[in-house]
Amino acid sequence: MGQHSFQQMHTSMNLVLRTVVVDRDAAIRREIKSVLAGTDLVCLVAEYSDCSLFPASADLPDVVVVGMDSDTDSALDLINRLARQVPRCGICAVSRSSDGQLILRAIRAGAKEFLTLPVQLNELVTGLRSATGLPDARGRGMQSCQTIAVAGAAGGVGSTSLAVNLASILAASPERAVVLVDLDLTLGDADVYLDTIHEFTLADLTRNVERLDAELVRRSLARHKSGLYLLPRPVELDDANLVTPEPLRRVLGLLKATHSHVLIDLSKGYSALDMSALACCDTVLLVTQLDLPCLRNVVRLLKSFRPVPGLSEKVKLVVNRAMPESETIRLKRAEEIVGREFFWQIPNDYRLMVDVRNNGVPLIAQAPRADITQSLFGMAQALCGDGKSGDKTAGRSGVPAPMFGKWFKFLSSMANKSSLTAH
Repeated sequence: MGQHSFQQMHTSMNLVLRTVVVDRDAAIRREIKSVLAGTDLVCLVAEYSDCSLFPASADLPDVVVVGMDSDTDSALDLINRLARQVPRCGICAVSRSSDGQLILRAIRAGAKEFLTLPVQLNELVTGLRSATGLPDARGRGMQSCQTIAVAGAAGGVGSTSLAVNLASILAASPERAVVLVDLDLTLGDADVYLDTIHEFTLADLTRNVERLDAELVRRSLARHKSGLYLLPRPVELDDANLVTPEPLRRVLGLLKATHSHVLIDLSKGYSALDMSALACCDTVLLVTQLDLPCLRNVVRLLKSFRPVPGLSEKVKLVVNRAMPESETIRLKRAEEIVGREFFWQIPNDYRLMVDVRNNGVPLIAQAPRADITQSLFGMAQALCGDGKSGDKTAGRSGVPAPMFGKWFKFLSSMANKSSLTAH
């Protein structure tokens, strides 16, 4: 495997230890990877079959797990090199032997932990945490990520438009790396909102989950000109069946290890896949409108979330298309109905939202000074708590938007072909 670049971004949310496994024995690598798959604390970003192939670079992950049995001398040389060149890197030696001399040689070379195989999940997690100095190591360069799920209380409430535009605003800050995952596997349209025709989808990644690493995931993402990365839903409806909870968790772990912000646009089905994604998130934006069917669904959803440990506390209620003067159900009454306060209100601007959706241009590019865009800026700042939610003057109001995007032209050409065939 070639040299990899391991990005380092900083927020105050979930800590993910970016981990590399180095061992000539493929069976041992598989064994370690299998154990690592059982925790969200660790994300395997690469593996190497030869110590000499490990990149001679200071741009390293948080933890390197080095197998001692296949080539002990080479393993000790690698441990020594890492310990000298990058002292912050946690080095964990592993072996099937518990020989005291081997343990002593590994520790003297610079290993911070020594684990004997086979290893249990709790032992491995404890060893890796110890190797990195957690919790004291927080803030020394280890990867942290804010993960936000956007969910709708009903179809058509605007959760996708909120997810796309919030992600675009977050991505406007150059110090952030933001990715949007479209988890509506059958009818998702985040790619249309961003006017992006893509080569790879979520199904492609989950299909190849066993050989995924950070570099392969990075090359599979579609990049919008705003700087936002997109992982779209499958193209074919049948491919939706390829995405299951365990592979999804692995993909999300890799995205969290290589991005500062991961946003997930959920489906409206609240399936096992959606619930798995919710479990991986720090914040859940539950989008609703102030009408009785939506509020009834909010009550039902909040009730269904209660048995899931920690999930209810993650939920923030968002009113979309707020029209205070014309709403029959006022905000205070809505809060009484659902039993909690609303986090944010986004004003209604139907005409503008139709324009940006058809043109495939985010609000921040087409109408940065519009009230709805400014409201989303405020939400982004409230979520991040750092006031760095993009440049509010980005783009220029009044610049003519393109007359519909690539997807609109693509669909029109398909419709024309169908019409010609029919005649």
